[in-house]
Amino acid sequence: MTTIAATPNRPWTKFYPVGIRATIDEAPYPSLAAMVRSIARTYASQPAFSLCLSNGMGGSLTFADIDRLSDAFALYLREQLQLKPGARVALQTPNALAFPIVAFGVFKAGCVLVNINPLYTADEMGKVFADAEPDCLVIIDMFADKLPTAFAIHKVRHVVICRITEFMPWLQGTIVGFVQKYKDKSVKPSPVAHTTFQTALTTGEARRGSVDVTAYSSDIGLETLACLQYTGGTTGVSKGAMLTHGNLIMNMAQSLEMVAGDIEKGKGTILTALPLYHIFAFTVNMLGFWYLGAHNILIPNPRPLTNLQKAFEKYPITAITGVNTLFNGLNNEAWFKDNPPKYLKTASAGGMALQEAVAKRWHEVTGTPVIEGYGLTESSPVLSFNPMGNVRLGTIGIPVPSTDIKCVDDEGREVPLGQPGELVAKGPQIMAGYWKKPEDTAKTIRDGWLYTGDIAIQDEDGFFKIVDRKKDMVLVSGFNVFPNEVEDTLAKNPAVLEVAVVGVPDGAAGEAVKAYIVKRPGTEITSEEVRAYCRLHLTAYKVPKFVEFRDELPKSNVGKILRKDLRAEELAKKLNG
Repeated sequence: MTTIAATPNRPWTKFYPVGIRATIDEAPYPSLAAMVRSIARTYASQPAFSLCLSNGMGGSLTFADIDRLSDAFALYLREQLQLKPGARVALQTPNALAFPIVAFGVFKAGCVLVNINPLYTADEMGKVFADAEPDCLVIIDMFADKLPTAFAIHKVRHVVICRITEFMPWLQGTIVGFVQKYKDKSVKPSPVAHTTFQTALTTGEARRGSVDVTAYSSDIGLETLACLQYTGGTTGVSKGAMLTHGNLIMNMAQSLEMVAGDIEKGKGTILTALPLYHIFAFTVNMLGFWYLGAHNILIPNPRPLTNLQKAFEKYPITAITGVNTLFNGLNNEAWFKDNPPKYLKTASAGGMALQEAVAKRWHEVTGTPVIEGYGLTESSPVLSFNPMGNVRLGTIGIPVPSTDIKCVDDEGREVPLGQPGELVAKGPQIMAGYWKKPEDTAKTIRDGWLYTGDIAIQDEDGFFKIVDRKKDMVLVSGFNVFPNEVEDTLAKNPAVLEVAVVGVPDGAAGEAVKAYIVKRPGTEITSEEVRAYCRLHLTAYKVPKFVEFRDELPKSNVGKILRKDLRAEELAKKLNG
């Protein structure tokens, strides 16, 4: 690989392939609305988004369709609902064809999108409504029954209900709708007054001739707020990260710059199994692959993993994004191993640490590497990426263009190379702050640097390795133990399918290491064998003192293993004697 010379304080730039800019001087578009329109004109007749259910049924919309329909939704928001610029519009749906229409329509209306996890409980929904104060909510019909309880906390004035069957062929949509309503009873009558999504679009479309929809976004700039993206809450109370048009556009450009020359514009098919309301899929899959003119295959629910089989059979998938558990799961699916995707060129991992054993097995099965990156909701999200052609397993790669990263101690001083410290980052993708939480913002962003809460190590080439979450570190008799290291070691054991490691109270030692393990089907391993295996690869104080076998591990909606839930269980046990 040909490289370019490094710039001062950015040793990683020497690993940028020729043609990749170390600095992106200006945003490619003045707003997300402008980007949507420009790309739609370029790839008008090509398929942009397709829905694929577990049975292979679905629907498809072209770039021109999405552009026209999102215009209609923008008109509905501004003309029918009389929303003002900056008004919040909440969107609560799994991956479906309505998602990009609503998101792009909100941007075009000059409003602010509030992405909400559709799996939230009614109480969680109500708390987000109270914090974001949206004027309109677009929600999938399957979860509308939660609204009365959520509205008891905070009511949203206007409700639009969409369906998973939107834009499916009539017969397929009728069949799926019948099954949802009468067989599995996943859809119940809505208990609140609402407008249907199709009615909203029709109402907006009727105003097209009398109103210039492009005028709504004429005053939008890069500093204009585009999204309130609520953090997953895995380390505390969920907060709304304020992401601007500039944050999202620049991060899209930064991410795509790293793969310049490896993905041809106007071609390619991306499998989107991660939920679009999650920032990784939102920026990389929805915005990034729209910009590339690629075909996005939307999977509403990737669990069980057999739900993905029809998509791989039906479409020539060339790219996939996911988390470690998704790639690990596919590695162990017989249908996937026996017929690996023929057209796959790239796979990208984020959201949690990619285990080396999983990455190696993926390459064996598919013949393609998993390229690990790193980011947070607060950074739109991508901060670093393994450069194509120079992937280093076990690292999160190097900073994307126009991004600085360093590791610091508790006083904010940069630590020596090779020493662990908190990873802090600076760049155009860093959020404007937390919504209505100036004190939290001041703690997280200091002198322009985002303090991530992750412990990392930088090597002399500028590649970074995440050691662990600062809050997940286990303190054993004064020694720091990072769960990621123990998990990565255990993941290499052929009897281990999934593993999570946490610290548990342990008298004079302070804490002890505990491993929760899901065994690989057809294998057996004992607690003592687990410890013996670890003793071969780890210093004594890192070896799990306790081992518990489980049928499954708690996971978030995107498949992250939730250590916090396991720690909470241990704390409850201690409190209950």
